[in-house]
Amino acid sequence: MKTVVIGGGVVGVTTAYYLARDGHDVTVLEKAADLGTDATGGNAGLIAPSHSFAWASPQAPRMLVRSLMGEATAIRVKLSLDPRFLWWGLQFMRECTSRRARANTVVKLGLAQYSQAEMYRLEEEESLAYDVVKKGAVYLYRDERELELGLERMALLAEHGQEVKRLSPDELVALDPAFKSAAEVVTGAIHGVGDGSGNSERFTAELAAVCEEKYGVRFRSGVTVQRLLSSGDRITAVVTDQGEIAADRFVLAAGIQSPILARTIGQSIPVFPAKGFSITARVEDDSATPTVGGVDEKTLVAWSRLGDSLRISSTAQFDGYDRSYVTSDFDNIFATARELFPGAADWSTAQVRSCMRPMTPDGPPIIGRGPRHANLYYNTGHGHMGWTMACGSSLLLADLMAGRRPALEMRPFVVRTRRKGR
Repeated sequence: MKTVVIGGGVVGVTTAYYLARDGHDVTVLEKAADLGTDATGGNAGLIAPSHSFAWASPQAPRMLVRSLMGEATAIRVKLSLDPRFLWWGLQFMRECTSRRARANTVVKLGLAQYSQAEMYRLEEEESLAYDVVKKGAVYLYRDERELELGLERMALLAEHGQEVKRLSPDELVALDPAFKSAAEVVTGAIHGVGDGSGNSERFTAELAAVCEEKYGVRFRSGVTVQRLLSSGDRITAVVTDQGEIAADRFVLAAGIQSPILARTIGQSIPVFPAKGFSITARVEDDSATPTVGGVDEKTLVAWSRLGDSLRISSTAQFDGYDRSYVTSDFDNIFATARELFPGAADWSTAQVRSCMRPMTPDGPPIIGRGPRHANLYYNTGHGHMGWTMACGSSLLLADLMAGRRPALEMRPFVVRTRRKGR
């Protein structure tokens, strides 16, 4: 069974792994020169089921209005008349009820938990090294009322098996002495005991090597897929800048390019880019650099220790497919880093970058066979949780393609133009 996977990020590579393990003859097509260089290479590094909350929530509309008025918020929107964004935005607003936010969060949490367990199993089975840290993650609060609200929100996750623990500032320092400065400005923290962190780009590269050496997967980088070709209810080939490539089955795991390619065969999917910003700084003082990853819940700045580097990320900006950035886009990240971890790294030489996260309006990704073509499958729309959800999503898809019963209920992940009433 010849299968083409479009997309060489962590989702595409994990998809290739599970399909090749099932006996597929897999070719992966990646537009960039290297694997895992967009959302995979620019995320915060957290493996964080405890941060599975749906972005579409009752609080989100107020934040978006504040952003449109010029305030610096963690989720930013630039006015656009792009009909695709307007349609996506209307769907997002529809999900901003307490009932829908709760349902979407529970779905995301279930997939994140399943995926994390599979990632760790895969790590052991294939002897993968990717700077993994399994000490949980901490969510810092600077206000007592916000901490109480955070605990109330986390109760939903605890009801579904996610272990969380309240920490005082002293307990935070006891967990990791590098939080000594942070403890002076926070009221307390929530410890997501089962969370972790790791280098997703390194994981992707290591797993790709396993795919090639053990299962014969072919990776073709620097190949731009331009459109899909169909005949009746089947995809026959992909058209690339290097010619047509035919196969028996196709998987669209191309992140923000997925909706563009889907439209070439008449399928609309609600995926739109959210631009994120991150810095990667060389560690200068181990004692001042946390090994435990986490999030400052006031600034929504997240961090992870990636070997001898510290990755820090923040902000989601809805600005279409514009990848550009200005120095001020990183002000919040640098200010938080210097406040929480002074002396940890040489911030003046930190590498800055933006990446594009493929977001669905409701939060759960799109996994499964499309309704229009019998041999076209989707694994996309993971947003800021792609690193956490990749292994689980790809195993679920492989199960579907093999006719096995997936471990999770798949209705929340159905290929869709919009979420139907529920």
